[in-house]
Amino acid sequence: MITNNVTRLLNAHKVTFTAFELPAEKLGAQEAAQRMGVPLHQVFKTIVVVREKPGKPLLAVVPGDHEVDLKAVAALLKEKKVQLPTQREAEQLTGLQAGGISPLALINRGFKVLLDSAALEFEQIHVSGGQRGLNVRLPVKDLVQLTQAVTGVISRPLPDGQDGDQNPL
Repeated sequence: MITNNVTRLLNAHKVTFTAFELPAEKLGAQEAAQRMGVPLHQVFKTIVVVREKPGKPLLAVVPGDHEVDLKAVAALLKEKKVQLPTQREAEQLTGLQAGGISPLALINRGFKVLLDSAALEFEQIHVSGGQRGLNVRLPVKDLVQLTQAVTGVISRPLPDGQDGDQNPL
């Protein structure tokens, strides 16, 4: 099994989790869900969002079959406007490869985590394990507690047939 900072963090906090090893290439949420045999709406992807005013980027964690609703994110934060960086910018801002960006890997780095309230419908969800090829399933309550996530409606369903990787997982 892959061991990294995320799995060590979860073990240190005595969080019960299941790690899933996937191919190390960048997978969309849909392909990751299929390979793990889980519903797409239970696989959450982490999308980097930047503020218009200078400030630390945000991490929007949304279901795999949804896309980030930038207006909803801005409203939740009482910001005028937020936007998506390019994949390259997201990687530079987080220090992680797209496909491996995880709120758990960025704890104590000043990123505010916004978790779509759809996660609250589940006992456990899947999120990136902090590197390509690693996905973890953990209790939602532990994810919220560890990341100090703010929950709210921050996404909207994707049009049919789209995988919706704005800047994936």
